[in-house]
Amino acid sequence: MAVKVVVTGGSGFIGSHVVDALVDAGADVTVVDHRVPPRRDDVGYEDADILDLSSMLVATQGAEHIFHLGAEANVDYAFKYPVYSTALNVMGTTNVLEAARINGAKRVHLASTVWVYNDSTGEGAADESVTFAMNGGGHIYTTTKMTCEMLCHNYRELYGLPTTVLRYGIPYGPRMREELLIPIFLKKALAGEPLTVAGEGQQYRNFVYVRDLADAHVLAMSELAENETYNLEGARKVTVLEVAENIRALVGDHVRIEFTPERAGDFAGKEISADKAIRELGWKRSVDFEEGLERTVEWFCGKWGHSQSVAPGLGTLHQPPQPLRDDRQGGRAR
Repeated sequence: MAVKVVVTGGSGFIGSHVVDALVDAGADVTVVDHRVPPRRDDVGYEDADILDLSSMLVATQGAEHIFHLGAEANVDYAFKYPVYSTALNVMGTTNVLEAARINGAKRVHLASTVWVYNDSTGEGAADESVTFAMNGGGHIYTTTKMTCEMLCHNYRELYGLPTTVLRYGIPYGPRMREELLIPIFLKKALAGEPLTVAGEGQQYRNFVYVRDLADAHVLAMSELAENETYNLEGARKVTVLEVAENIRALVGDHVRIEFTPERAGDFAGKEISADKAIRELGWKRSVDFEEGLERTVEWFCGKWGHSQSVAPGLGTLHQPPQPLRDDRQGGRAR
C-alpha cells in the first residue's frame, strides 16, 4: 500500500515540485492549500486553512508523513505585514504539529531555511551543528522559521512526535515566483531593458535546482532522517553577475548589463554545508546551474507566450513578454 502523505502549500512553487517527486516515488499524496488547487489532477486536495486547527485535523487525518511547506515565504510581504506573517508561519506550524499529534502521524517534515545561519560564527561552512544566535534572525521571516524549528523540537521532546527539519537553500526553476532575481532579470532582458547589478555583482547565492530540492523530501522519509535536520544547499556559489551573464547568453548579446552603486546592507552570502544530506540520505544535486537556468527560461517563455525556443548563446529570445496565462502562487495553505 502506498504511503499516505500530505503536503501543505503543495500548490506553490516548491510544494508543487515536492508533490511531483512524491507521486513519482509512488506515494499517495494529498495537497493542502487554501483556495489554490494542485497543479495536477492525480492527487487529493483539501482546501484547508492552516490557521484553523479543526480544518487541519480533517485535512491530515490518516496521513503518515506531513510535509509542511505552507507559509508566507515572500520576505518583502513578511516585512510589510509582520503580524499576519508571524501568525501564519508560527501558529500555522503549531496547528500542523498539533493535528499530526492528535491524528497519530508518523512524522512532520518542516520546510525551514539556511537563513537561520544569518549571524552564525566560526570557521568554514556552517553545518547543522551550529546553534541559533538570539540576535541573528535579521528578518521577521527568518525569525518565524527559527521559531518553527524550536516548536518541532518541543513537540518531539514533550509529545514524542517525530520531526525532520529541511533547511532550504535558494531554489530556482520552473514555477518560481516572478518577484525573484532570475525572473526579474529575464523579464527585463526580454523587454529590452538593462539588467542592473549592484556594485561588482559579487554577491552570491548557492542556488539549488527545485527538482533536486524536491527529491530530498522523498529521501527524508527514511527512518535515518527521523528527528534530524538537513541543509539542502546548492553545490556552488553563483554570483549576481553570473546570473545576469547567463541570461544574456540565453536571450542574446543585445542584452545590456549595467552596474549601479553598491547598496548598503546587501548580503554578500554565507557558506553552508550540505554534506550531511549527501552523506546520510544519498542526496544528489544533479542539475548544474546553467542547465537549470535554461530549463527555467524555457518554462517562463512558454508561460509568457513566446513561440521561440531557447538556444544558448544564439540570442533567439527577443519578443516582449505577453500577458501571463497562469498566475497561481499557492504555498499559503492557510
